[in-house]
Amino acid sequence: MFAAIMVDKTEGGQSVAVKSLAEDELPDGDVSVDVAYSTLNFKDGLAITGRSPVIRKYPMIPGIDLAGIVTESRHPDWKAGDMVVLNGWGAGEVHWGGLAQKARVKGDWLVPLPAALTAAQAMAIGTAGYTAALCVDALVEAGVAPGDGEILVTGATGGVGSVAIALLKKAGFHIAALTGKMDQQAYLEHLGADRVIDRATMDQPGKPLQEERWAGVIDAAGSHTLANACAQTRYGGAVAACGLAQGMDFPATVLPFILRSVRLLGIDSVMAPKALRLKAWDRLAHDIDADVLDVIAEEIALSEAVDVAARFMSGEVRGRFIVDVNR
Repeated sequence: MFAAIMVDKTEGGQSVAVKSLAEDELPDGDVSVDVAYSTLNFKDGLAITGRSPVIRKYPMIPGIDLAGIVTESRHPDWKAGDMVVLNGWGAGEVHWGGLAQKARVKGDWLVPLPAALTAAQAMAIGTAGYTAALCVDALVEAGVAPGDGEILVTGATGGVGSVAIALLKKAGFHIAALTGKMDQQAYLEHLGADRVIDRATMDQPGKPLQEERWAGVIDAAGSHTLANACAQTRYGGAVAACGLAQGMDFPATVLPFILRSVRLLGIDSVMAPKALRLKAWDRLAHDIDADVLDVIAEEIALSEAVDVAARFMSGEVRGRFIVDVNR
């Protein structure tokens, strides 16, 4: 038997509880994992609170991330004793996810836990941090260099934003952090932000073309914030869009892309191919300091995750949450 957060749905609505399940109830997969840690992401918050139809199959164990040790494998890449990480691939949406003590998944979904990281540290990073690394890699691939000017990071106190700031600072960039939590300026500066900007300056409708300010952007907000960020990006700059915290709309024009040759880079973490995942995790393993993860992340028990998810969605928290599934 193992403990798991289980989300179910009936005519009376959605229910969420920590339940005890038998291993033979696990879904199909060619790799079984004893989960050490999971985490809470924005998508997990949506799933647990029912705020958005993230879950497409009930009952469901949420959790788009996990880190743990392989116990059984029929996949050629993995053997018992291997330490692995899973991010995305429909876990917590259509396949039972990581907020449980055990998981059974497809081996193709897994990547090795980097030797430089513990399982807890990998989940302090989680999909949010892995997405941040994908964004940084995309900007660098687009030719954005530290000497080109400031990088804007929106949603700066969130998981993506927090890790993105730390990675960008390590890579030598100057960073402007956009946030609605101006009381968190010291936190953002500790991570590496050179200055902190109130999101109220960018979250309302703006002109289609504005003063050139940013060499690059990592955006987790969408909507007017993304539109304004594009309108303010310098000639030849790039914008990595990875989130929709403000909204999924994009009320913009084509002017920044035509008149300033701005590139809009869509960043998907769920189905990203293995080569991109390995590159992102390599950056994370080498460029994230343990003390930064200690500042970003807070550890909670599996039994606390449901309550924290509700706080997460109300905007009461910052950074990342590691979930110790064994307590």
